[in-house]
Amino acid sequence: MRGLAMWGTALAALGVVTAAGPAGAAGTELSAEPEARAGQVVRGDQAGRAAGEAERPAGEADLAYHGSAELRRGRIRVELTPRNHGPSAVPEAAVRLRWSVPPAQDAQRLPDGCVRTGERDVVCRTGALAAGEVGERITLDLRLRGRPAEVRLEIGTLWGGGVADHNRANDRHEVLVLDTGDAYSF
Repeated sequence: MRGLAMWGTALAALGVVTAAGPAGAAGTELSAEPEARAGQVVRGDQAGRAAGEAERPAGEADLAYHGSAELRRGRIRVELTPRNHGPSAVPEAAVRLRWSVPPAQDAQRLPDGCVRTGERDVVCRTGALAAGEVGERITLDLRLRGRPAEVRLEIGTLWGGGVADHNRANDRHEVLVLDTGDAYSF
């Protein structure tokens, strides 16, 4: 239970979860701009820039996520594996998964290290990743609202542990998953 409280504190520090609820809920949005406007939520990795400080990365790493997603009769299964291509180690990172159709509201079991942060969002920690290291596979198996014929899945690094990642092409994916039971790779 203490680990969950610490994980919640870390998400709050990132600006993913606020006292009013998850960022992006009730009219708030994650800011893509360096400066915050009144009433706008700023991600933790942008907070220094919003306050006028220069960004000081702790090194450079290249995070990547590869895996697959399949949709069958209203259930989506996502398997992804994080990898750090280096050159620096990543002390901790968080990956966000966002569906175009929200998961069902009833209690669903998420893997350890994952938390639902909004109606359509789940954030999972990757753990520490040494340069050149492949992390542990993250598997989510969730029921979606209704039985959609297709779902758009967005995957991307929410937080990279303070290191710079100049190659964003391999840690951001959009996958169209059709209700065929086939695995769609990314």
